Parts: sequence; structure tokens; C-alpha cells
Amino acid sequence: MGRKSDVSARVREHLTTLHLPTMRTCFEEVAEAARREALSYEGFLLEMCSREAEARRQRRVERLLKASGLPIEKDLASFQRKRLPRTVDQQLAVLLDGGFLDRRENCLVFGNPGSGKTHLLCALGQELIVRHGRSILFSKCSLLVQDLLVAKRDLKLAKLIKRLARFEGLILDDIGYVQQGREEMEVLFTLLAERYERGSVMLTSNLPFSKWEAIFKDPMTTAAAIDRLVHHSMIVELNLTSYRMEQAKRKKDGGQEGRAKRA
Repeated sequence: MGRKSDVSARVREHLTTLHLPTMRTCFEEVAEAARREALSYEGFLLEMCSREAEARRQRRVERLLKASGLPIEKDLASFQRKRLPRTVDQQLAVLLDGGFLDRRENCLVFGNPGSGKTHLLCALGQELIVRHGRSILFSKCSLLVQDLLVAKRDLKLAKLIKRLARFEGLILDDIGYVQQGREEMEVLFTLLAERYERGSVMLTSNLPFSKWEAIFKDPMTTAAAIDRLVHHSMIVELNLTSYRMEQAKRKKDGGQEGRAKRA
């Protein structure tokens, strides 16, 4: 008994040194199960490695989700996917495989306010992290532009853009709501130009391209920004009624029906 205890202690010590915490926690349990089930040495080792690999994957996903800034409540399970037109649903299925990130392609989602643009990209971002372990960053475009302005003022713009480049996918939400000023336009254009063919941009906008001069102020800059975004991109058009309006209408109709029954 003492020898078995000594062996377990030494195994635990080695697994600590090798930074294999899951194996250290479960090796005795797995060894006991292996004896009961007459597993081969290879079978025992496979089970140990599988548990360690899965635990590491889970920890990586947790780190990526925390770093992403994604609103966790906007996931695919809570997204009204059945509302999507067939073509858009097919586009979503293609995006979910994550290959567009490898190709540094962009995803541009257009639609009216309340049509589900933000929820769609947030759900996509979470799935890319959970399914494929991809690095995604979510930000309201207006807030990120302010961060870029501060970095430019402090002579750290290049450093911030380099940090953003570590993310395979950058979600810019509500690009149409960027405060209209030349400085804002310049830092936003710089970001898009630096990411061109280097990393994917995933953005939402309620403004069609024909009105983007209101964002970039200058026709040539507007054309250049659109050109960089559209080249290697998938454009998703959510021509849907407002989901929030539908929810409010159903709630109102339900309340009126309830009052009618009570009357």
C-alpha cells in the first residue's frame, strides 16, 4: 500500500512539473477504471490525453470569450434563425465553418435598425470561438474609433492597430453611427486599410454604401474604404422588419386580448 501511495505521489509531482493539471487531478480515477475495464496501456494513455486536451480546449475557449468583449446573451441559441431568408441562412451556414477567416475575407451585414444585424454577428463570433477556437473582438464602432483617437493623440496608434491585428476577426458594430468628423474618419480608414487582406472585418450598418460619404466625409476616401471592404467579402442583407417592433406588437396584442377576455 505504501509503495502504491509513493508511486502516486511521484506521478502527481511529475504531472505538476509537466503542467498537466487535468491529468494530475484524474489519473488515479482513470487508472482504477482502466483496471476494472482491462484497458490496454495505450487505452489508458489515450483517455488521459483526451481529458487533458479537452480541458485545455475549454480553458482556451473561456479565455477567448472573455477577451472578445462579445455580449454572451446574443448567442445562436437565442437568435431567431427561422426569420432569416433562405439565402441569408445559407450564407450563415458558410460563415459558421470559419474558412473566411483563413482567407482574410470580410462579412458586411446591412439592414434596418432592429433587424438582428448585431445579434447575428455576435452569435457568429461566439460560434467561431466555441467551435473553432478562433480569436474574435467585438466593439461598437464609435467606441473603437474613440480608442483610436486617444491612441493617435498619445502617439500609440500603430501599437493599438498591431494589438487589434492579433484578432482573426474584428466585429465593428453600427459603423453608420460613427461621429462625423475628419479625425474620426482618418483613424477609422487607417484601421480598415491596415487590416486589408491581413485580417477579417465583420461589420453591421444601417446605411447602404451610397450613403457612406456621411461617414468618411470625402468621396475618394469613401470609395477607397468601400473598395477595401468589398474586395474579398460576403455581403449579407437583412431586409427584415424590426424584431423589437414585432416583440412589442405581440406583447401589446397579447395584453389587449387578455383585457378583452377579462371584460
